[in-house]
Formats: sequence, C-alpha cells, structure tokens
Amino acid sequence: MVTLFRWLLRFATGLVVLAVGALALVYFFASRSLPDYSADLEVAGIGAEVEIVRDNANVPHIFGASDADVFFALGFAHAQDRLWQMTMLRRTAQGRLSELFGERTFEIDNLLRRLDLYRISVASVEDQSPETRDMLSAYAAGVNAWIGEVNAGARGRGAPEMWLFSHPISPWQDADSIAIIKLMALQLASHGSHEVLRARTQLLVPPERLHDILPEMPGDGIVAAPPPPERTDWMTSLPRYAAAASDPVDALSPVRPLELAGASNAWTAAPDRSAAGATLLANDPHLQLTAPSFWFLARLELETGGVIGGTIPGVPVVLSGRSANLGWGLTTSYLDDQDLYIERLNPDNPNEYLTPDGFKPFVTRDSIVQIKDAPARTLRLRWTENGPVLPAETYDSGLVTPEGHVMSMAWTALSPDDTSLTAARRLMSARSVEDGVAASELYIAPSQNLTLSDPGGIALKTIGIMPRRREDHQSQGRIPSRGWLEQNRWDGMLDYADAPEFVDPEEGILGNTNNMVVNRPFPNHISFRYGDTQRVNRWSRLMQMRRVHTRESFIEAQLDTVSFTARSLLPLIGADLWFTGDAAPDGTPERMRQRALELLGNWNGEMNEHLPEPLLYAAWIRFLQERLIRDELGPVAREYTHVQPLFIERVFRDTGGASAWCDVVQSARVETCPEIARQALDDALIWVGETYGTSLESLRWGDAHTATHDHPVLGETPILRWFVNIRQSTSGGDNTLLRGRTAGSGEHPFYNVHGAGYRGVYDFADPDSSVFIISTGQSGHPLSRHYDDLGELWRRGEYIPMSLDPDLARAASVGTTILRPVADDR
Repeated sequence: MVTLFRWLLRFATGLVVLAVGALALVYFFASRSLPDYSADLEVAGIGAEVEIVRDNANVPHIFGASDADVFFALGFAHAQDRLWQMTMLRRTAQGRLSELFGERTFEIDNLLRRLDLYRISVASVEDQSPETRDMLSAYAAGVNAWIGEVNAGARGRGAPEMWLFSHPISPWQDADSIAIIKLMALQLASHGSHEVLRARTQLLVPPERLHDILPEMPGDGIVAAPPPPERTDWMTSLPRYAAAASDPVDALSPVRPLELAGASNAWTAAPDRSAAGATLLANDPHLQLTAPSFWFLARLELETGGVIGGTIPGVPVVLSGRSANLGWGLTTSYLDDQDLYIERLNPDNPNEYLTPDGFKPFVTRDSIVQIKDAPARTLRLRWTENGPVLPAETYDSGLVTPEGHVMSMAWTALSPDDTSLTAARRLMSARSVEDGVAASELYIAPSQNLTLSDPGGIALKTIGIMPRRREDHQSQGRIPSRGWLEQNRWDGMLDYADAPEFVDPEEGILGNTNNMVVNRPFPNHISFRYGDTQRVNRWSRLMQMRRVHTRESFIEAQLDTVSFTARSLLPLIGADLWFTGDAAPDGTPERMRQRALELLGNWNGEMNEHLPEPLLYAAWIRFLQERLIRDELGPVAREYTHVQPLFIERVFRDTGGASAWCDVVQSARVETCPEIARQALDDALIWVGETYGTSLESLRWGDAHTATHDHPVLGETPILRWFVNIRQSTSGGDNTLLRGRTAGSGEHPFYNVHGAGYRGVYDFADPDSSVFIISTGQSGHPLSRHYDDLGELWRRGEYIPMSLDPDLARAASVGTTILRPVADDR
C-alpha cells in the first residue's frame, strides 16, 4: 500500500512538473514577442535618427528629422504593439481569413471578395497626393522594418496568436492602409441593412403603421414622417412572412448588425462660451468593443508641428485629435451612401442583367478562396453598372430578392479614386478651421460630421461624397429599387459646397450625436434615418445649463449617464400603473410589480451601474416592445433587437392611431396599452428574477451591462479567454451620452458591446491640459502590462494628459527606442 502511494505521489508530482514546464514553455515563446521599448536599432528606410519616446501610458511620442521618418516610426510602433491586429484587418479586407480559420470565415471572405475592397484600394493609391504617397510608403517601410526585426531576432513571430495560426506575414503595402479605411466604412455602414428591414416590415403592416415602427424623419420625439414608397410588384410577390432567424454575427465579420453600426459624439464651444476665453472640443467615436481596442494613441512631431490623438493600427494618420492650432473630431453622419438594387436576370441568359439600354453582360472575374482543411473554392464575382452583386446572406438581402433576380449595391466607399487619406493627411497639417474644411473636400468615405476648433473659431462640416438621386426615384433610397430603371440610379455626386456646414454660429456651441443636422427635402436631404434621436436632447440640456463651459463641464457631458429616453417614456408607459394596485402580500407577482414601480417612480433616469432601476427599466421596455410588435411582425420582430424610443412614444401617445399596436391581432378582445404595459412589466420581473434574483433593491445594472472587450479570435477559446478578454461593470446605456450600446439579443441582451473606444477633450486655453483615453491599453499582447492598463481608467471615466511638450513625455517614459539609419558601408 505504501509503495502504491509512493508511486501515485511520484506520478502526480511528475504531472505537476510537466504542467508547470509546459506553462513555462508557453510563456517563454509567447513572451518572446513582447517588444523592448528601450532599444537602439539600425534600420533601413530612414534618412536620419528617429526617437520613439513611450510615456508612462505607453503612448509613443515620435521625433524625427522629416515627416517620412516620423511616419516610418509610426508604422514601426504600430507593428510593435498591434501586429496581429493589423494583419487581421488586412486579411479581412483582402477576403483571406479562411486561410487561417477555415469554413468558419468563408462567408466573410465571400462578401469581401465580391465588394472588391482590396483591389479598389490598390487602384486608389495612385490618386493620392505626392505627400500622401510618401507617407504611405514610409509607413509601410516602418511596419516591414519591425517584421524584419521579428524574423531576425527570433521575437516569437511578432505576436502570441501567430503560434496558434502560423502563416507567413506578407510585407505591408501602401494599399493596405487604404483598405483598412474602407473596412472601417463597412463597419459603419447601415443603410443597406435598413433597406432590407424596411422592405420586410413593409410587407407586414399597413403604410400608416410603418411610420410608427420605422419613423424616417426624427425630430423632438414625435416624428411627422413623409408617406412611405408604394409597394412594388416584386415585393408583393414575396411570402407574407419572408423571414428567417439571422445567424449570430461572427466576431471577425466587419458587417455589424443594424443597431450596432457606427455612432459617436462631438461638440465644441466658441471662445465666448468658454470660461477661459478659448475654444473647447470633445469627441468620442463609438465602435465595437474589442481587446485590444481599435484605437491606438500616438503623438507625431511633423514638420508643420506636433499632432496627437487617436489612430487606428494600419493607418498612418491621427483620425481624432489636435495640433497646437487645431482640434478635430468625427461623428458618423448617417448620410445615405448606400442603395440596394434588384437586378433582373435575362431569362434566356443568366450571365446578363437588365439595364435601361436592354440586357448587358455582368462584368465578371473569378477569384479563388483558399480554405484551411478544405478544398479551395472559386467565386465568380459579378458587377453591374450599379455595383457588385451581393451574396444572399449579406443584410439578409436574399429574403427580399425575387426569383430570377439578384441584389447589387451602390456605395460611395466603392470608389476606385478614394482620396480620403489625402484629406486626413492634410487635416493634420491644417492651421485653422478654414484650412480644415478645405482639406476635407477630398474625403470620400465613410461620411462623417467633422467638428473643428482652432483657438478662435469653431465649425461643423459633413464630409464624404453625397450621392445625387433623381426626384422621381421610386423608393427614394429607402428600400431596394429596380436597378434597370434610369430614375432609380445615382446621377453623379452633389458638390462639396452642398454638404451641411456651420461656422461660428451665434449660439457659440456646435455638436452632433449622430442626430439630424439639417432638415432638407428629398433629393437634397442627407438621410431619412439617423443614429440618434435621444442623446441629442440630453446634450442640448447640458449645453444650455451653463452660459460658459470648461474642460471639466465637457468631460462631465461626455460621461453623463442620465437617460432622456427613460425620463420621457416611463411617465407614458406607467401612467395608469403608478400606485394603482391593490394591497398584496410579499412573494406575490402583484407585490413584486408594486415594488418595481415604486423604485422606478422615484428614479431620476441615471443609468448608474450600482443601481437596480436601470435594469428594471431596460428589461421592462424591452419586453414591452416585444409584446407590441411580435403579433404584427411575426419572425421579423426578432430583427428589432433594440428598443425604438420614438415608436414607443408614438404608441403611448396614440399619435396617428399608433395605439393600435397594443391590440393583439390574433385575439378576439381589444387589448389596451396600459394592459400591455402591465403584462410586459410582469414579463420583465420574471426574467430579472430568474437571471439576477428577486431581491429588487440588490440588483445592479452593472452586472447586466458588462462591457465585453473580447478578443475577436481567442475570445471564445477555453482557458485562453480568461487571459485575453477584458470584462468590466459599466454605467450608461443605449441612449445616454456615455453610450454603452447593448447586445440586444442572446443570453446576455444588456452586455455593453459597442461604445466609445476613444475619448478626447481638447482645451485651447491650456492645450497641455487636454486629455484622452482608450478602452483597453496600447498593447495587443496579453502578457504586456499595457494590454489593459488604460481600461480601468476608461471604466471609471478618467483620462490621461494630452501634451505636445516633449519634456513631459520623457519625464516619465517607460522606454525610448532609437532608430538609426543603416550605415552606408554595410
């Protein structure tokens, strides 16, 4: 027995030793790719010595003798910290994910090949200005210099993920940076998916009810929408319930669900509205939350002066930031820059489609997709005069495509003459608001509202090319249109001067929360739908509460968690429920409902992570919308994953007879809105009780509203996910200025999945007091202390300084990298 015990002990000890050894070996190989920020290297491709000073937040401050050397060093720094992320973005744009991930990503590659984003990016290189081409070439050389260091110095293949998905890294090309910008445009695009959703909904409800669920002209809450387009012949031929449950979106897909497309906030104050007598600017663009963040902070000392702010790895420009003379911020404009077209095939020749001039052949090209552990597939890519033919899965377009037809898409980002990077390059060198507006004329896509401030003036300009539609366009771009009718096709682009522009307004404050900025009739409109009708009300209130603003008041607004939506909807949906119930003992549904109503009745609408009321409100309003729409829309109701505040308000105000949504069409009796509201509250309380517990006062919104900074590749891998994912309890919600967009579906519908990956506040009274933050950390390496060090600051609403003073950067640096040109005699 003793002998057996000894052998078992030896065996167990051996297993422990082997496990520890294996872990040590894994750590050794993974840690090899951690960069040394204190290094002195000789590299080819620079003209003089370059210094990369990493401050205590690991923000690189780059100093060089020429702009080319500075951009070289930015490429080097990006690759040091985010090489895996950069290669993944490039692979996605190229449609080459399946080489690593097999069948899982084939549909993503299928779409990207059909959009042809990468070939268009290659074509756009020659359209850049000479200074921009020099920037792209220098940046690419810097990325490749780090790849060379990885290969020569056995630096763990450049990133830990490379050990799991071993594949050669191709040299970085000039077109790769342009392709990433186009990939971002695809992430922000939403009009194509909205056209399909509108078409599917239009089949199921009468025109007057379509105004309710999909209001086209957001205003102060109750929207007077224009008449919807008439139903077309091809639509009425579709099955009434032409719907299918959408598959979950792959974390690697750049096509986001409709409600998770781009969003952002930006506002600026003129000197007479600033306590210090100089302008202020705040900006927080919103994207999918990931680990690492899409954003990377950097400071560039260019020949025209220093620039600091948020960059995207793979792109050599500061997209949101400031120089000594100018601050700029971006918000998604929701310009209607996409149109879907139903293309009629020639019944005698499926290789032809109908045009205004008769049948014409598709422009075609074969493209081979290599798939890991599976045979390669050959795709026949097809283009029409309107644009590329889409896969049926894209935007669920196959659900509204009749037999004998295909769906194509016109989109401004498909321009092969895209000079957006040239515009961004010139913006970094602009010295005034006027210069910034002029520089942005070359910007193509994705369309943005550009907010600008220099020390003495402010402006807001919508940038990005604007399609010109004809007045007799059948659908006005709101649903897929007949592609063979001339009246439905784009008629060129509007002039840059026609885009909305506001310079030094009398009110002294400009801002945008993705809301409508101008109300112009079709066809000179911007869009029929926008990303916000709610946050702008809270922003307006905060701006009006003070005659003059400070950096602190702008930060306070950026972090504001009060929900205008909750404040406006709760009095409506609970109007007949407050304090009206009969006495009920503890433990009964009636008593639970009374407790919930009492909590909500005393709540101020603050979506604070530590409070129970936000969870009760969010669950109630979600179940309420589900009860209102599921009987009319059937399976299509699943596509409405997020609460539509204007719809709820119209219903409970009975605007235009909208209270008809409260009646369950399948039942004999007529249900009332208070009745549906009560039933929805009971639904919510049952769900909350089963998920989080029945002690209402102990509930925490933050337990449900957890920010999910997940690694797109390893985030679902057992064991590894505990190391690569970053989860945080967060405040805010769908409609607060501190926007934390919820998932809307799945097991955790209130997870915070889409928010401000970057925040910046720029004060031109004291520029070095400007601040910024990103949502994770600068490094993409899970073993780096800079992988998540900024994330906790971000969660708490804290910032780090944004200074162009080189002495401050050096004073607390974590390392300085010196890049020297290779000696001439080598």
